[in-house]
Amino acid sequence: MTVVTDLGLRPGGRALPKPPSIFVTGSRLPEVRWAALSLLLFLIAWPLQLAGAPEPVWWTLYLAGYVAGGWEPAWAGLTALRSKTLDVDLLMIVAAIAAASIGQVFDGALLIVIFATSGALEALVTQRTADSVSSLLTLAPEQATRLTYAGEREELEDVPTSELQVGDLILVRPGERIGADGAVIDGVSEVDQAAMTGESMPVRREVGQEVLSGTVNGTGSLTVRVTRPASESVIARVVTMVSEASETKSQRQMFIEKVEQRYSLGVVAATLLVFFIPLLLGNDFREALLRAITFMIVASPCAVVLSTMPPLLASIANAGRHGVLVKSATVMERLGRTSLVAFDKTGTLTHGAPVVRDVTARPGHTADFVFALAAAVEQHSEHPIGRAIVRAAPQRVNPATNFRALPGHGVEGTVDGRLVRVVQTADETQTVGTVVDVLVDGELVGTLTLDDALRADAPESVARTEALTSSPVHLLTGDNDRTAADIAARTGISVVHARLLPADKATTVKRLEDDGATVMVVGDGVNDAPALAAASIGVAMGRHGSDLALDTADAVIIRDELTAVPSVINLSRKAHRYVVANLIIAATFITVLVTWDLVGSLPLPLAVAGHEGSTVIVALNGLRLLRKSAWT
Repeated sequence: MTVVTDLGLRPGGRALPKPPSIFVTGSRLPEVRWAALSLLLFLIAWPLQLAGAPEPVWWTLYLAGYVAGGWEPAWAGLTALRSKTLDVDLLMIVAAIAAASIGQVFDGALLIVIFATSGALEALVTQRTADSVSSLLTLAPEQATRLTYAGEREELEDVPTSELQVGDLILVRPGERIGADGAVIDGVSEVDQAAMTGESMPVRREVGQEVLSGTVNGTGSLTVRVTRPASESVIARVVTMVSEASETKSQRQMFIEKVEQRYSLGVVAATLLVFFIPLLLGNDFREALLRAITFMIVASPCAVVLSTMPPLLASIANAGRHGVLVKSATVMERLGRTSLVAFDKTGTLTHGAPVVRDVTARPGHTADFVFALAAAVEQHSEHPIGRAIVRAAPQRVNPATNFRALPGHGVEGTVDGRLVRVVQTADETQTVGTVVDVLVDGELVGTLTLDDALRADAPESVARTEALTSSPVHLLTGDNDRTAADIAARTGISVVHARLLPADKATTVKRLEDDGATVMVVGDGVNDAPALAAASIGVAMGRHGSDLALDTADAVIIRDELTAVPSVINLSRKAHRYVVANLIIAATFITVLVTWDLVGSLPLPLAVAGHEGSTVIVALNGLRLLRKSAWT
């Protein structure tokens, strides 16, 4: 096993240029409203057309859908054109208008709806991620209690945390969130660092040890010297890393988009040649125009777009039925490229809550006796360890009297007239899980070991993932080396990265990506968000995942079933094979029809039939991925 200790501190696609202000008034996401309107008009017009309603009625509805869903791609295309760039947006609009000009308004409307819906989903996911990143800053309290001295007299002052400077002293009372990154100079307590490090249980903090902004103080009082300004705190760096990594990821595009510029230029240039060359040779204007329109129709990328989208959308629907939310077609396409998977520990491979793993009694005592004493004292405790002990107690016990919390140590109480203490062992850095001692009148009678319960499907999921990617699975965790190694041994993971802060997780992922791997990160917490954003694919556990993790991730496992990880990778790879097959079918039809139009005289009805026939074939082929058998 390789143990690495680090101690250092969506949909994809193009970003649309800002449209004219008249279209955005009163809505944060106008793309969603326009796409919804376009889809609604299409769904009204289509049944009317099939039912034999008067032609002007459904034509009007289709054209209204053109305007609602098409103005934004048209604006993007024209803006790109001003920048001397021709993209498929403008070509799609031209193709849709050309289709309407020869009576095929349904085909053009369908193309508009596909593009408008795709753009709306992209805008929605991007906005949700931005909102979640901003809300992360609320983890840090707005106010902190600054401690100053006037001579020998202490003075306390509530100040905004943004005003704290390096060297300031702050007082952190029991239950408060810590207002800045710093070092403890007085006091002892237990601090819940789950949001920042992913550690499943609070950790003891005393003089000389570091605490992080946004973490929650336990029952003791701490005096902390600020070591970093607010702009450089762990939380601030998480926000920056997620924002930067998400922006980088949003610029990655699907395979089909990588060739759109050349394809668009080629179609436009060829269409102009098909129109002007016959004119120069003395052909009739109307005949030349009809041939050019026919060429535009048969060469338009409708079948190419539908070669890609139906398999990916069908895969998204299939994944959804099995409890995996894939946020876009781009993500579904990218999932299949995964060559290495890295799992977070707490809340991902484990349930994220402590459970009693073992009870050891000293000679002369029984395990049940030790357990009962601990449960009796912990009845009054709100600590996660205390609640876990009470839940697991083999029998119902009466609570102790004279209960008292011992900040940073444990609890004590009186049971049958004897003083019972349940205290955590001092050395937490190299133990597997958390060990608590049970003492009666100062004498050690036994110990309880607690750890984070492993998910039952974790070993199987790790094995299937390794077999699928042909690469060792990695473990990313903020826990100590021995705890991380224990989880790795129980799940079959061979490469471990322990003691990671959020920045360290992201750095580790970037290093793996720089080495040529296409990395998928699976996590659930705020501390995982930078790594989820930095990875090629981020997957969040949905049941108890933080808002930031859920919004930053590209996909969400709603039921927290780890076996979904290898299954969704395999489904994406099947979708890719269907896309390739569809592209071959579409390219064959386009080549044959274009050659016919250029060499001979392709009748317009036959051109439309051939074009629509290829579209239907690739669409139906892609929908085969809706079958249950595809999820295996």
